[in-house]
Amino acid sequence: MHNVNERIMAPTVRLVGENVRVGVYSIGEALAIAEDLALDLVEISKSDGYPVCKVMDYAKFKYLQKKKHKEIKGNTHKVIVKEIRFGPNTSDHDFDFKLRHAINFLGTGAKVKVCVKFIGRQIIFKERGESILLRFFQGLENYGKMEQSPKLEGKRMSMMIAPLKS
Repeated sequence: MHNVNERIMAPTVRLVGENVRVGVYSIGEALAIAEDLALDLVEISKSDGYPVCKVMDYAKFKYLQKKKHKEIKGNTHKVIVKEIRFGPNTSDHDFDFKLRHAINFLGTGAKVKVCVKFIGRQIIFKERGESILLRFFQGLENYGKMEQSPKLEGKRMSMMIAPLKS
């Protein structure tokens, strides 16, 4: 937040701006110059010597800052992560069906998190879960790259696949 007009506490300021002679003025003179131009006196930077103040339309300045912030926020790319779950005993048909879905997700630019969930005593089939995940990645090699290799977290083994840059 900037100090504006009477909120500026320094007795003397360095004045800059359009249609203003740059120099060091007392706060009263600087406020009078800003008032004559029907603009605001805005403290741009605080310094040990003289704080730098600019003569400008503060409402327009705030509006442009807000607009610029909105534009930057709008240009950011949001990463979408789709999750596909398997069990250690997933059939070939289900596997192929989910593989086609993953190809579509990667085609739209979304990342795919592939999980094998072990329920109860199925945890003894860890290597079967890892083989499912690696086989799934082999089916997606032309569409994405492995971002995270298969990793066991509790009763879930997962890996992350990111789309290839096109």
